[in-house]
Order: sequence, then structure tokens, then C-alpha cells
Amino acid sequence: MKKSVLVVACCLKICMLSSMAQADVNPPEEYLDWLDNLKEEMIEKGISEKTIEKVYGNNTFYHATPDAVKSDRKQLEFVLTSADYINRVVNKTRVEKGQEYYIELQPFLKKLESEYNVQGEYIIAFWGIETNFGTNFGGHNVIDALTEMSYDKRRPQFFKKELYQALKIIDDWNVDFNKMQGSWAGAMGHFQFMPSTFNAYAVDFNDDGEIDIWATYEDAAASAANYLTEIGWKKNMPWGQEVALPWNFDYSLTGRNKPQSPQKWQKIGVKSVDGSKLKLPDSCQASVIIPEGKKGKAYMICDNFYRIMQWNRSENYALAVGILADYIKIGKKWQKIDANSAPKVKTEDVMKIQSFINKLGLSNLKEDGMLGSKTREAIKKIQKKALMQQDGYPDYLLLHKINNYNSNIGFSVPVPERKLHKAK
Repeated sequence: MKKSVLVVACCLKICMLSSMAQADVNPPEEYLDWLDNLKEEMIEKGISEKTIEKVYGNNTFYHATPDAVKSDRKQLEFVLTSADYINRVVNKTRVEKGQEYYIELQPFLKKLESEYNVQGEYIIAFWGIETNFGTNFGGHNVIDALTEMSYDKRRPQFFKKELYQALKIIDDWNVDFNKMQGSWAGAMGHFQFMPSTFNAYAVDFNDDGEIDIWATYEDAAASAANYLTEIGWKKNMPWGQEVALPWNFDYSLTGRNKPQSPQKWQKIGVKSVDGSKLKLPDSCQASVIIPEGKKGKAYMICDNFYRIMQWNRSENYALAVGILADYIKIGKKWQKIDANSAPKVKTEDVMKIQSFINKLGLSNLKEDGMLGSKTREAIKKIQKKALMQQDGYPDYLLLHKINNYNSNIGFSVPVPERKLHKAK
């Protein structure tokens, strides 16, 4: 392993050793009772008393204002457009760093590709986006964060399961919990593995008898490659490409749930952005997605795009990984995605649309302000009723129509009452 990667790993190890999780003083009785029950539950599930004592003996992990919970509650005022997100995540510095590491780590990446059939440029891309090449693991002690989130009322069962998995790591591998650094949600190490993912897919690639996804890059990268392989990564299949749509394109054909062969897309006029034929293999069942609606960019996505989305269920995230991987492999100069006229809708606006759709009985959406695929498909139904282009992207024309919706006549414009002219 090259020196620069080792330096990153060593610096991180020093940071991890110095970051002991601290709790606020005097937790309430209610919390202490809950914690006692939690410890008993973990022991009943198979966690050793030794590990429970090691982790919780001198720590309650109680916080009057929990950082993890505050992070969980944060919402953007505006929903980021795809271009905003990609420009933020796939920036000039990250592209250049990724290209440097791709060259520097070629011997190791070739070994990974030979064993797991995952191309090296994707390993570097995931690494860059998840932790900025190992320089930012998230700043939270994983046991601390997962204990906080297990006590919180929003998703306690999910986080309690991940807490069990984290304690199991300590049990099985004798890991010092003070070194288990990650995000507020418990994602850990160079590639931000949740504890359950660690237990299912992490590997000891350097054969030193332990799995260390924090200070040993070889283990971390191999674990990521193993995970991608196990969920169905296809070595010779691209993620997709940017495409140009014909002027008369039917936007109702967009969405991940409407795949067809590249040949069929070409027959209706879809091309590469340079006007040439599509560059995807014939075996690809490809879908067209338009993350910013008809006013933004269009992408044709292939099989591995869905594997990326199993890592993180966000189209924008998967696009960022794919685009960064392309930059890394080809070595081309970074170019900012131009801003376009796609509206930046507020989270509260998306929530309003979701509520409206639910009231009409067209879907059963979670009213969370998140513009996910289910919400996008439901928006298409509303757009169809409103005689709008069905691109699945909310704009202020749609909001205007919703605000003026009449349950008796739908989206139709009411006919004003005729006024008779009286002769003088």
C-alpha cells in the first residue's frame, strides 16, 4: 500500500484513539431504567456480559441534547436539485484526488477486481463520496450514536437492531468500541458500513486475523467490493450515461420502473448527448430518468445503477458515484454541471403535494418532503389529471393547480357565471 494511504489511515487511527464517547451528567431515572432493560435484552440475544460491561460499565451515553438525534431531524429548506447535489459531491478536488488514488493504487485495485469482479474506479468513487477518501468518518462514536438513536422515539427498533450488530462486532472481533467511529446513524469506517453490513460482508483481506475497516484500507476496500459482488454487481456493465431526448419525447416513459433495450430507446429518438448512438450494451435493460424533470438533464441507467442504489437509495447518490467513477477511469478534467431552470422546491411544498395525493387516494405516500421514486410516480398521476407533461417533477405551476383544485370539477378551470346585459 502506498505511503499516502497509510498516512491517512494512521492519522485516522490517532483521531479514533483520542475520541472517547462522553455522556452528559445525571441521566434521568427513566433513561437509566431503559438502559438496564436494553442491556438485559442484548444479553438475552447473545451479547456477552463481558462486552456489555466493557461498553456500558462506565458509560450511560446519555445526552440531554443528543447530537445524533439532532442530525436525524435536520431537513433542508429546499430540495437540492440533481445538479446542485452532483456539483457538491463530485467537485474538482474530489475528481483530481480520485484520479490520483486510482493510479497510485492500481496494483491493489487489480487484485480486488480479480477476486471480486468490481472495477477499481467504482471502489475509489465510493470511497471518495462516503468519507472523502478516508478523511471524514463522521465524527461520532458508533455505540454512543446507536444508543442515542435506540432511545429516541422515531425509529428505535431499527437502531436497536444495528446496536446489537455493533455489540456483536465487539464480541466477535474484540474491537475497542472507542475506535468505532462513524456517522450519526452508525455507518462506520472508510466506506461507511452499517454494523449489520459489516457482519454480513466485511472481510480480512490482509490476513492479519482481524477485520479493521477504520485503520486498514485493504480490509475496508475489499469489504466494499465483497458487498457489491454479493448484491449482484456485473463487472462488464456500466452504470449508464447521459442522454439527449427528442423534442416530442413522451415523459410518461421515464422512471426506473420502465426499462427497455437501448435499441428500442434509439428507435424513438434517444441519443447520446453528442448526437451519436447510445453507448450501452444491447444486453442492458435501460431506463431513462430525469432527476430535475423535463427542464434538467436526462440519464439512461443500467443494471449496476441499481446495485449502487442498494448502497444508498438515492438516484442522485447513484448518479454521483457513476459520474465520479467515469471521471476517475477516463482521467478527464472536471467540469461543473451548468445550472438550469429546474425549480428548487421547498421540502414543505413536497409535503403539501404528498398530502394532496394521499387525500385523493392516488397513493399512500409518507409525507416526509422527500422526492423519492414513489412520490415521483404519484406526481405523474396528478400531472396527467392536470393535463401537464408527466415528468414527475413538482414545480410551482403544479402547486398553483393544487391550490386551486376544486373537488367538483377537478383541475378544470371553473366557467364564470354569465352576466346578462341590462338595457338602459
